[in-house]
Amino acid sequence: MLSDLPIRKIIHVDMDAFYASVEQMDHPNLKGKPLAVGGSETRGVISAASYEARKYGVKSAMSGNLAIKLCSELIFVKPRFDRYREISKKIQAIFYDYTDLVEPLSLDEAYLDVTHNKKGNPSASKIAQEIRKRIYNEIGLTASAGISINKFIAKIASDVNKPNGQKIVSPEEVISFLENLEIRKFYGVGKVTTEKMYQLGIFTGLDLKLKPLEFLEAHFGKSGVYYYYAVRGIHNSPVKPDRVRKSLAAERTFNENLSSEVFMLEKLKHIAKEVSNRLEKTNITGKTVTLKIKYSDFSLQTRSKTLPYYISDEALIFETSKELLYQEKLSNSVRLLGISLSNLNTEVKQKTHNKSVSVQLKFEF
Repeated sequence: MLSDLPIRKIIHVDMDAFYASVEQMDHPNLKGKPLAVGGSETRGVISAASYEARKYGVKSAMSGNLAIKLCSELIFVKPRFDRYREISKKIQAIFYDYTDLVEPLSLDEAYLDVTHNKKGNPSASKIAQEIRKRIYNEIGLTASAGISINKFIAKIASDVNKPNGQKIVSPEEVISFLENLEIRKFYGVGKVTTEKMYQLGIFTGLDLKLKPLEFLEAHFGKSGVYYYYAVRGIHNSPVKPDRVRKSLAAERTFNENLSSEVFMLEKLKHIAKEVSNRLEKTNITGKTVTLKIKYSDFSLQTRSKTLPYYISDEALIFETSKELLYQEKLSNSVRLLGISLSNLNTEVKQKTHNKSVSVQLKFEF
């Protein structure tokens, strides 16, 4: 029963078109114009699109070639991740004024547990409103928020009134909210799974709820168990403030496809340097180096090597990546190379100290 579960006051804050909004803030001449961060007219993948571009159907993970066909006036700008990280730190600093239970998901979104908060404010919705106002006044960007009893529902709710809005799903509204929700809007249900659910006659949360656990397990495996409980408002994962990073990576998409390993070495050296710099900034080391190769036909290949010791040095990362590059012959010309380091020392250092907070079902939201 939902009433028997630990109920928390969770806020999911999601910045509005973050990368694109930062570019428009820093470059006023771009305001109000369709903008794509990353990619180009001929190749590459878009990292983010402004709301002006989204009206034309342009979105993240779309090829630049397709995007320009949808919007001929689209402006492409190179991403500036150092700037995005700088802004993200300022936003997170605001979060920590309210709670230490902050779980960043990426540079532009995070979960906050404000069940017990530093302001002593019993209203999670008022806290979310105050946080969004501060982000706008102090930084100049807009954010949206979802507020509910757990991370799953808060995440879905934050998308309801985008951009620059918030949605509250109180304990009493959880069941009806989930039952009436389109299945494609469920967090964790991607495009492929949505199509599969449609074929099974599942179009809304209520349709999903009517399917027995055995049916969902048979068709979706372990994910079926997740769907069964999630649609009933049951999601007990706490906000994890020291969420452990599993890997750290950098990659480059080339303006022209490269056909020889020799031409790739200089590119690989720059990527290794970026990975090393990021490792040193975060005091992270790792043992497993993975080389990512995307070919001109968009097929993907990874090659990995685990060392007997932790590394962060640029030269060692480069030499290991170089070894992986020459490990076997390339199957085609290459459009992207990436290096990632995993098996990190952060996993050894991990300490779990989060505790669930149990409160009564009815309380101010």
